Amino acid sequence: MRYLTGEPHQLAGNRSDFAGYRPQHFLFSLEQGVATLTLNRAERKNPLTFDSYAELRDLFRALAYASDVKAIVVTGAGENFCSGGDVHDIIGPLTKLDMPGLLAFTRMTGDLVKAMRACPQPVVAAIDGICAGAGAILALASDIRYGTARSKTAFLFTRVGLAGCDMGACALLPRVIGQGRAAELLYTGRSLGGEEAERWGFFNRVCAPESVLAEAQAFAGALAAGPTFAHGMTKKMLQQEWNMGVDEAIEAEAQAQAICMATNDFHRAYHAFVAKEKPQFEGD
Repeated sequence: MRYLTGEPHQLAGNRSDFAGYRPQHFLFSLEQGVATLTLNRAERKNPLTFDSYAELRDLFRALAYASDVKAIVVTGAGENFCSGGDVHDIIGPLTKLDMPGLLAFTRMTGDLVKAMRACPQPVVAAIDGICAGAGAILALASDIRYGTARSKTAFLFTRVGLAGCDMGACALLPRVIGQGRAAELLYTGRSLGGEEAERWGFFNRVCAPESVLAEAQAFAGALAAGPTFAHGMTKKMLQQEWNMGVDEAIEAEAQAQAICMATNDFHRAYHAFVAKEKPQFEGD
């Protein structure tokens, strides 16, 4: 099955234009450099399936080569973000797989998180309603999270007899909200309300339900209009420096910043400053 083997699909290769991209298992739109991915099974609170996992993984891998996508928004349809893995499409079949099959599946889901972290574009999650299980991991793997007061984020894995260490949760969540708070959520599987999520640093902002997507898109649009090469470098260093000591990180940042100083955007910013104008960044 392709979702386990990672066989190539239509986005493989060096494709750089996503204006006409039409996925099979979620919605995709592109406007002024901002791609919006909408999980679109509202009647089931937007659960993931084997195929939607794989298509999301392949898309985020391919976005590394995108020339027209500068920032990404991930959201869900129908007043919910994502209820996690579909009980009938995923959970039931998993109970019938052998160990090699189970490991292939868990590696595939982890590859989606790796692809989200490796793509150079900032990823902004717009979260309303239910954000549970693998859905909570999608939010966690994003760079920025906008939520609502009524949203409920839950890492539910222990509720079904699984460990909380799913798709990188034990590495990512403590870095966002701290070790003790992460341990509480991963041990108990309890829901994190929107206002508490903002206090804990999981949400960057709490918005009204009717405006959360628009505010996330506006923030992503501001990033897309900025020095996108430098944003990609910032994201890379945020990821890479987790495994470095301070001295190694300082050296890595020296190299990264020197590369950015050679870009046209840096020179544009200087000349705009001298002319007392707003710089127009082009990502090169």
